[in-house]
Amino acid sequence: MALEKQIPFDSLDDGIREAVRALAEAGVETFESCQGGEGHAYPVPTVRFFGQREEGWRALAVAQAVRLGVLELRRVWPINDGEPTGPWWEMTFRTTGQ
Repeated sequence: MALEKQIPFDSLDDGIREAVRALAEAGVETFESCQGGEGHAYPVPTVRFFGQREEGWRALAVAQAVRLGVLELRRVWPINDGEPTGPWWEMTFRTTGQ
């Protein structure tokens, strides 16, 4: 199945679409993204994705190869109802001026 049918790229924020597309084309399983900034869920462009320990490093290599301006790579365990969930990965990106 084509990526366009799996991921509705046209519905993604303009400021994060390129990053999601590059990661998806490399086989990274993203599940949340936001271009960040005022009125958005994150202060900076952010993509969340699934994967084992090595997946973060693979995704980082993909993002750097296409010069996406990675700001941070994190492995996170959010706490929901007092219980740790996850883990999953978060990658954030520089905005203009960072």
